[in-house]
Amino acid sequence: MTTFRRRVAEWRSPSLRRATLWVPQWFPKVAVFNVPQEAAMAFPHLQQPSFLLASLKADSVNKPFAQRCQDLVKVIEDFPAKELHAIFPWLVESIFGSLDGVLVGWNLRCLQGRVSPVEYSIAMEFLDPGGPMMKLVYKLQAEDYKFDFPVSYLPGPVKASIQERVLPDSPLYHNKVQFPPTGGLGLNLALNPFEYYMFFFALSLITQKPLPGTLHIRTSDCAYFILVDRYLSWFLPTEGSVLPALSSSPGGPNPSPAPRTPTMPFASYGLHHTSLLKRHISHQTSVNADPASHEIWRSETLLQVFVEMWLHHYSLEMYQKMQSPHAKESFTPTEEHVLVVRLLLKHLHAFSNSLKPEQVSPSTHSHATSPLEEFKRAAVPRFVQQKLYLFLQHCFGHWPLDASFRAVLEMWLSYLQPWRYAPEKQAQSSDCQARCVSERWAPFVQENLLMYTKLFVGFLSRALRTDLVSPKNALMVFRVAKVFAQPNLAEMIQKGEQLFLEPELVIPHRQHRLFTAPTFTGSFLSSWPPAVTDASFKVKSHVYSLEGQDCKYTPMFGPEVRTLVLRLAQLITQAKQTAKSISDQCGESTAGRPFLSWLGFCSTDTNGSYAANDLDEMGQDSVRKTDEYLEKALEYLCQMFRLSEAQLTQLTLALGTTQDENGKKQLPDCVVGEDGLILTPLGRYQIINGLRRFDIEYQGDSELQPIRSYEIASLVRVLFRLSSAINRRFAGPMAALCSRADFLGSFCRYHLTEPGLADRHLLSPVARGCAARRPRGPRLSLRFLGSYRTLLSLLLAFFVASLFCIGPLPCALLLVLGYLLYAVAMTLLTERSKLHHL
Repeated sequence: MTTFRRRVAEWRSPSLRRATLWVPQWFPKVAVFNVPQEAAMAFPHLQQPSFLLASLKADSVNKPFAQRCQDLVKVIEDFPAKELHAIFPWLVESIFGSLDGVLVGWNLRCLQGRVSPVEYSIAMEFLDPGGPMMKLVYKLQAEDYKFDFPVSYLPGPVKASIQERVLPDSPLYHNKVQFPPTGGLGLNLALNPFEYYMFFFALSLITQKPLPGTLHIRTSDCAYFILVDRYLSWFLPTEGSVLPALSSSPGGPNPSPAPRTPTMPFASYGLHHTSLLKRHISHQTSVNADPASHEIWRSETLLQVFVEMWLHHYSLEMYQKMQSPHAKESFTPTEEHVLVVRLLLKHLHAFSNSLKPEQVSPSTHSHATSPLEEFKRAAVPRFVQQKLYLFLQHCFGHWPLDASFRAVLEMWLSYLQPWRYAPEKQAQSSDCQARCVSERWAPFVQENLLMYTKLFVGFLSRALRTDLVSPKNALMVFRVAKVFAQPNLAEMIQKGEQLFLEPELVIPHRQHRLFTAPTFTGSFLSSWPPAVTDASFKVKSHVYSLEGQDCKYTPMFGPEVRTLVLRLAQLITQAKQTAKSISDQCGESTAGRPFLSWLGFCSTDTNGSYAANDLDEMGQDSVRKTDEYLEKALEYLCQMFRLSEAQLTQLTLALGTTQDENGKKQLPDCVVGEDGLILTPLGRYQIINGLRRFDIEYQGDSELQPIRSYEIASLVRVLFRLSSAINRRFAGPMAALCSRADFLGSFCRYHLTEPGLADRHLLSPVARGCAARRPRGPRLSLRFLGSYRTLLSLLLAFFVASLFCIGPLPCALLLVLGYLLYAVAMTLLTERSKLHHL
């Protein structure tokens, strides 16, 4: 640190700077050059090299992380903004990584306190909202510096809009687009330091790919996730009416705020902005600073940056194109991405719900209301709703049908329940089941109708294509059913649908009015006094702004969705029976497995087993959880859609979920054709979801079965050639021995014939009775010696024998003698069983 301070003092000395350019000793001599003043004036875009930046770059390679951060803190405190602005872009990129993902920076998404406590604490202290990095941002903000950000790294819809010379709807980009000079490459945004920092911070979640060894890191323990939470708590406070004061150096100038551009009246904040009147980039509105907006410009910038970078990857036009099955995905979010977005939504609900009761209703707001309170009211509907809806629609339609969808599901359910993050939640009783959703939330439900109804239909479509026997999938169905079955919520959704379906014949002068979203300049509610009609208009405006003017709405409580719910109820009943059947089969197979089969002396099941879900690996506890989840989900669905027990029983019987007389599951639904059984669409669905199956059994030559994973391939092939040679050479004597009626014949038949051949059902279920069995003579099979289990058992036997001072040859003789005794006993039992059946 002493050396670094000496370099800083030398560089800041005016006499030394006038005399010569100071260069670190390790800096290449090629870099020592003198730029004449005339050249600098002739080429203003050529800046003198920053030797402070060169020194910091060298230290970033030679010094440990803790020492580098200490040096950076000292530089931020000692140097003026004029010299710090040259290192700011490099510092931001070195922390969050490059936009192309090549440089990983500090790798905040993988930095954890329990793994690297020292580096974690230093990084969190440095990047804290009140830490040194933010002091640097505010220091540069006070001098009104601008930094170029390439448009090519913005989300797809924004980049396409700017490249087409159309100004995006979000005010975040207004008055910032910079045209390239003649011969320049690409478009840039001119961002202030706070915007530049937040752009990089938000985009690092998407551009930086996780390292191969960090795939199992818990997201909520990482530095990035915790920093997001800190920034949200700092810039979107849920307590108090003002933001935390800016941290600046003592005696220094206060950072000048960067108000929204163009100025937007707060009265229109809570309404959707129009996307129909597109403005050309050349007509960007000039900056007109609104003094009232100075209080919240950082809060608004933070929220807009997070929403734009994390959610604005799909436009309405793109979403409509993505409905085609041949469409290619433009952006695929990760599970970590979804978890961070859920954190944002939860905090936004808490932020919006921190309004005082008298400030919640828009009718009570006056010009005396602070900008922060207006912002709390408008944050979710103004900035988040539309982009989140398109984001969720894409996830519901394109996310894999596996348990990782749970992250998307919980994000969706968090948004649907703002009452969970209201201050009065702590004062309510602990009985969650008896808690009723207050009528206070009816406007939220109505103004987010599609979030409840259309996405619920999308979830039904996913649930009907998943294996509900899996506990993880059963849990997701249970979670959705539980949330939607909350008292009074279904009634609120029905009321919203009634408002949307209400005919527009109440007020004549509104019959031909288009349901487009309002512009920035005012509220459309002031001129229409009837309350019910206004509520209807708001619901319709919400639907048409998200789905377009020509959308076809499917009511959640209409006959089409009710049919889907009945199908889901049937599948839940089937899944419960299937889970119980699989559990019983697992118990039987475990209990009935002979002990000697583990030693390789009994034949193993070469036909394989059916694994349709994860119940086999998770055991009886998993079956119990699955049954509980599905039972409660079915109860909630019946409660929501008023399904009776008689309806469920009738539909269950019609689908054929009853068991046959032997207590086993029936075959999949099929019809008999000329070539055997033909699956019906229902039968294919039953097989795909693991509800029913055929008893698949290998019916060919057991010696020619495919080599199994528990066998040594080369050894199996050698043993097959050896046994084939023996069978060809001694076919006659073996047949003569097996034809004897005495004990020797029985002993040979036990070893030289397949015991299950006579009882095996051949070919398809249709041809069981008429299939001709191909006779096979007695033969020797040595394939069991190619099994890992058999060889391991033999090695274990020789090892145990060596502990008792028994040599290999006596041990082998003992093993042969023991097997002969076992074979004699099995021969006698087999013959007695045959006599009993006769």
